[in-house]
Amino acid sequence: MMATGELADELSEELPREEVEAAKARAATLLLAFRHGNQVAFDTELDRLLAEHVEREVATLLVWIAAEAVRKAYAPEVADRVLRGLARRAPHDTAQVPVDEEAAGAALLLEAVAAGDVAEVRTLVAGTPDTTYLLGGLVQAVAMMLPLLPEGEAEEIAAELRRRHAGRLPMPRGTY
Repeated sequence: MMATGELADELSEELPREEVEAAKARAATLLLAFRHGNQVAFDTELDRLLAEHVEREVATLLVWIAAEAVRKAYAPEVADRVLRGLARRAPHDTAQVPVDEEAAGAALLLEAVAAGDVAEVRTLVAGTPDTTYLLGGLVQAVAMMLPLLPEGEAEEIAAELRRRHAGRLPMPRGTY
C-alpha cells in the first residue's frame, strides 16, 4: 500500500493547491451522494466530472481518502489485509449506490411525531444511517395526507410558508 503522505504529495505536485482543494470538494460530493444512497446526485456529479475530464484526479483523491481512513482506523500490519478484504468483497456492478431502505423508518417517524414523542423522533433520526430516505419517506407521507386536509388548509399552509420564506420562493402559477 502506498503511503498516504506520498500519494498526497504526488497529487500536490501535479496540481496547484486551489485545484487540489476543488478536486477534494468534488470527491467529497461523490462520497456524500454514495454514502446517502442519492443516485441522482451521484450520477449528476459523475457526469459533470467526466465531462470536465477530471476523473483521474478525483479517482486519486478518492483513493487517498480511503487510504487515510484505513490508516487512521487500523494498525499498519492490519491495513493491507483490510484493503484486500474490501477488494474481494467489491460488487461486480458498481453503477448503483448502496441504499439502506430498511433502516429508513418513515412510518415509525410519522407515528412518533403524531404521538409527540420527541425522544423517539431524535432517536430515529440519529439512528438512521440514510436520512435521505427517511426524509423522502416523510415527504411522501405528507403528500399522501394533503388530499385529506379540509378545503383551504393546504392553501393556508402554502401561504404561511411563502410568508416565512418571502422572496426565496417562486410565485404560484397564475399569479404573474
